[in-house]
Parts: sequence; C-alpha cells; structure tokens
Amino acid sequence: MSTTSNLIQFRLNGEPVARQVEAYNTLVEVVRDCGLHGARESCGQGLCGCCTVVVDGKAVTGCIYPAMHANGCDVATIEGVEQDGQLDPVQQAFIDAGAFQCGFCTPGFILMARQLLDQNPDPSEHEIRHYLAGNLCRCGAYPEIVKAVKLAGDRIRAGATNI
Repeated sequence: MSTTSNLIQFRLNGEPVARQVEAYNTLVEVVRDCGLHGARESCGQGLCGCCTVVVDGKAVTGCIYPAMHANGCDVATIEGVEQDGQLDPVQQAFIDAGAFQCGFCTPGFILMARQLLDQNPDPSEHEIRHYLAGNLCRCGAYPEIVKAVKLAGDRIRAGATNI
C-alpha cells in the first residue's frame, strides 16, 4: 500500500519540530497536533482567521495552508508571542481594552494586529479595519479590537517591544 505521507521539519515558536504528515493535512492540524491549541479551525475555508499562524513572517490561514509547505520554515503561533512570561504589547492591549468576549477569534486577531503594527506602528482606524478584515469576530467586539490595536501601537511607539 502506497502512502502520501512525508516527513516535514520546521521551527515552531523557535523550537525544531519533525512531523509525518499526509498530503491533505493542514498546518493548523499539525500545529494543534503539536499541542498548541491557540490557532483554531473554525470555517475550514480560510475565511474567518481563527486559524491564523505566521509562516516565515507572514500570516497565513492555517486551515487551508498545506502542512507540507511549512517544511523548512519558521512557524509562529499565539503561544510564541509572549516572551519570558511577559505579554506582547498587543496581548496586553487586548486585555486592557476588553477586546475579546468569548476569545475564540482573539489569537488570530492578535497575530494579525502584531503584523500590522510591525509594518505600520501608527495605523488609522480605517487601516486597522482594512488590515483585519479577514478576521471575523462572531461576538462583535470590533470596536474594542480597534481600540486595542491603537493602544498597542501607542505603547509600541513609546518603547514597548517584547516581540
């Protein structure tokens, strides 16, 4: 019986990982199989952003990203954002602004917000809403999420780094 499984190796939040994967496995499946459950599969179609992970510095929708494409890459998840027990300024701003309700979508929003702020530390409300348009919050916490991103940008410009 032939198989389509392949061994892939990548760095997950800075740690080397090797996994046997099938051609149909998605990156969010493999990350969750590694015991990291912050990225969540929700829509399964790359439409809601709950499964967001970062591959070689670029946010991707893990539910449609073939796991085999992560071979040799650096993969980061929400679990890799805090450093030495210190929350990233974006994580802290989400807490301070009350930018989550059920929290299901929050990891994807935080990873996308961090990527936005790395590119533009002082985004306008329109730029924030545009950049985060691929992430959906079923609780409707959008006003607080925008406030959190602005607050995190303020803190990052004031010197908070942590990532």
